[in-house]
Amino acid sequence: MARRLNGEGTIRQRKDGLYEVRITSKPDPATGKKQRISRYAKTREQALKIRSELQLQYSGDAAAPTSLTLGEWLPHWLELYARPSVRHSTYVSYEGYVRKHLVPALGAVPLDKLVPADLQRFYLRKLQEDRLAPKTISNLHACLHRALQQAVKEQMIPSNPCDAVDLPRKEAAEISVLTREQQVKLMQESCRHRYGVFIRLALSTGMRIGEIVGLRWDDIDFTNRILFVRSTLNRLPTVDGESKTQLFVGSPKTKNGRRSIPLFDAIISDLADWRKTQEADAQLAQSAYENTGYVVTNEFGKPIEPRTFRDHYIRILKAAGLPHFTFHALRHTFATRAIEQGMDVKALSKILGHANVGFTLDTYAHLLDDHKRESMMLMQELYPQPATQKPEGKLIYLPFTARNIAKE
Repeated sequence: MARRLNGEGTIRQRKDGLYEVRITSKPDPATGKKQRISRYAKTREQALKIRSELQLQYSGDAAAPTSLTLGEWLPHWLELYARPSVRHSTYVSYEGYVRKHLVPALGAVPLDKLVPADLQRFYLRKLQEDRLAPKTISNLHACLHRALQQAVKEQMIPSNPCDAVDLPRKEAAEISVLTREQQVKLMQESCRHRYGVFIRLALSTGMRIGEIVGLRWDDIDFTNRILFVRSTLNRLPTVDGESKTQLFVGSPKTKNGRRSIPLFDAIISDLADWRKTQEADAQLAQSAYENTGYVVTNEFGKPIEPRTFRDHYIRILKAAGLPHFTFHALRHTFATRAIEQGMDVKALSKILGHANVGFTLDTYAHLLDDHKRESMMLMQELYPQPATQKPEGKLIYLPFTARNIAKE
């Protein structure tokens, strides 16, 4: 039986299996009459989305605080607030958290009855029984906090229960880095492969895989030797609950991710040679070639998606006789070599696209400790050294003043 939400219409399942969404519009200012609108959906999830859209379009009535459960509020929040305001990849993550975790476990709880203890037990179950990583639970919590904060703004609930929850402690992620010898092997082997130039590009710039495959020729200034990171190419799951994915062109996840990276001559030369490879591909493919403007392309000019590019990388890695390293390890390797070579940490942070220098310092603290130790050794020549000995054989240390220590 359909449950009527105050001012938000109803959802009912028909005998043929379809879900019917009904909503009554607010009175027309000219005639004073209301209009009844009906829409149909194959699943209840789709019906909830349609109801949210219809409410936004036709209804001026706000839902009463006690009329909504968490399972009814979250899909409404996703469509009305999250989708227009967050990156597509973030929306996909939010939709998955809502559909797979939040609604099945807490969907029946009324918004105004949800308390911190409910969430604390929920997160504990996810950690211990479902074996979710603390990082995943933290992301799930961020999604729920954002949804409930909107409910607070609309005075549906007095406060956000997420504020009183203690999250599981996140373990520091281990950073995998190639040694200098391994890096040399990989770079040498990369010269024998079609897409090897982009392995060298990653090791020389710290770019992420999505940033590399999303690179376009317009993003490279050959005259001034600068590369601009402006977009990413990723394969993301769809939001219909099915195991389908789609390629999506987006922007870097933070404003700092949109950055410029100076290139040295060897990289410029590599990229110029690759452009000639693309020109040769176009001549061979003739009309079958598609000039998409992407830098990383197959023999027909079409962009390479991250999964396919990762497969090429793994083959190069194996051909070099190296153990498995994730592609992200190349980014860490670049940062490690930069620190070892004495690059300024602030400059490194900008090149990597980190939100702030503090994040760079935290991520590579162990490397910076070694670098600090080496730097401190340069100061030791300024420190007073053991100089003379007393006749009885005891050491006398020169003080910071010009006079010697008086005899005892």
